[in-house]
Amino acid sequence: MRRQTSLRERNIRTKSRLLATGATRGGVHFGRGSLFYLLRNRFYVGEVKYKDEILPGQQPAIMDRALFDAVQQKLTDQWTTRSTTRNASDHLLTGLLFDDAGHRMVPTHATKSGVRYRYYVSLPHLHGESKTASVGAVSRIPATEIEDVIVKSLHEYFIAQKERPSCSGTGVVDRKVLQGSIARIVVHGDHLAVRLKSADGEETSDSTDDPRLSIPWQKPPSRQSRQILLPRGIARNEVRPTRIERRARLVSAIARGRRWLDEIVSGSVTDVLQIATRQKCSVRQINMTISLAFLAPDLVRAAVEGRLPRGIGVERLRDSPAEWSQQFEALGLNPR
Repeated sequence: MRRQTSLRERNIRTKSRLLATGATRGGVHFGRGSLFYLLRNRFYVGEVKYKDEILPGQQPAIMDRALFDAVQQKLTDQWTTRSTTRNASDHLLTGLLFDDAGHRMVPTHATKSGVRYRYYVSLPHLHGESKTASVGAVSRIPATEIEDVIVKSLHEYFIAQKERPSCSGTGVVDRKVLQGSIARIVVHGDHLAVRLKSADGEETSDSTDDPRLSIPWQKPPSRQSRQILLPRGIARNEVRPTRIERRARLVSAIARGRRWLDEIVSGSVTDVLQIATRQKCSVRQINMTISLAFLAPDLVRAAVEGRLPRGIGVERLRDSPAEWSQQFEALGLNPR
């Protein structure tokens, strides 16, 4: 995706060919398939592929072999990861979702802090064309939320209509039942329009204005508001959350403190001095870091979720009072 965006920004396009009819082919932005074919082409290293064989070509190599092999390995690794992830994530609505402008919505994902978030994204938005193409009211939706809504609504519909089994013996609508029952799902700003297939598996007629199933729905907010722990006497709009860098440093320090405390409790180290020698720092620094292991659970949770107000970091949380309620008192924070 990043490669495609980079090529698009530099307006690099596929080769343009003039046909005998006067029509033109090519000259378009690189898609995933064409870019993949280009990067896999062995012609650039002086070879040709015939069926399943790689043969020496008559053309000289114009690309460094080590670089080409590195690219092939990276493509293979990415393809394997994508295939494994796709199979594991089991996107239920693949091929069924469309935005209300008629664009297909395809599975994709984003990874943040080691957590993988699945989405369905309309093709113009995925290709970076949201500002130039006609797009629908909703261009990206969290996969889990819409899958849960569709599965629940379809299950209730089948129970009410008694048309066909709503599940495959597990009590849940599975992929086979869902794919065999739904012809198309159109995502609108305030509802999901579901066109069902007939009992024999054929798509229902599109002549009626009313869909077979209309599900009230609102897209979940893209950003969940964080309930920041408020200092006493200060309004919420005056408080900003701690910076990302300070938050990461604090969470990392808490983890180290807990790990070192576990080493002492388990007996894997004899004393704090042994840790200080290993870490090449002072005994005081080790003790101060271990003190973070005794923070109140609500303070630790707020630190991990980025809900501590700006200015509260490692320095202020070290060597806090042992009693949890007094820790909030010392920081001047309301516990909730």
